[in-house]
Amino acid sequence: MSERPPEPGPAFKIPQDVIDHFTKLGVDLSTFSGGHLGERLGIRVVEASPDRVVGTMPVEGNQQPYGLLHGGASAALAETLGSVGAMLHAGPGRYAVGVDLNATHHRSATSGLVTGVATAVFKGRTAATYEIAVTDDQGRRITSCRLTCMLRDT
Repeated sequence: MSERPPEPGPAFKIPQDVIDHFTKLGVDLSTFSGGHLGERLGIRVVEASPDRVVGTMPVEGNQQPYGLLHGGASAALAETLGSVGAMLHAGPGRYAVGVDLNATHHRSATSGLVTGVATAVFKGRTAATYEIAVTDDQGRRITSCRLTCMLRDT
C-alpha cells in the first residue's frame, strides 16, 4: 500500500475527511481497490462519487480453468465499486457493509479489461443500493449485479 494518497482528480468527489481517514488506514486512494483482494484482482477505481463509481479489472489473472473471466471476480469488482459509492454516501463517521449481492452473468470475457459502473438506485439513511453493470472492451454487458449495503455508525 502506498504511503501518500494521490491528489483526487475531477473524477473523484471524495471529501477530505474521507481521504484523511483512509490514508491513516494505509489505503492507497489511487486504487481504492477494496483492500488486498482488490489489489490481487487488479481493480482500479477511475471515478468515484456517492452517485456513480467506475472501475476496471483485467481479465488476465482472474480467469477460471476454461480461460473465461471468473464470475467471482466480476462479483468482487461489483461489490468493491458499490461499496465505495455506499461509503461515500454514508459520509464521515459511518461505514458501509454489504448485506446482499446478486450477479447475473450474461456472456464471457477472455481477455482485456472489464469495466464496472455502479449507479446508485437507493440512498437512504441506513441502507444504499447500487446497480453495477460490468462490460467488456467492446462495451458488451458481461454481468449485471445489484448490491445493498447497510450503513452503520463507527
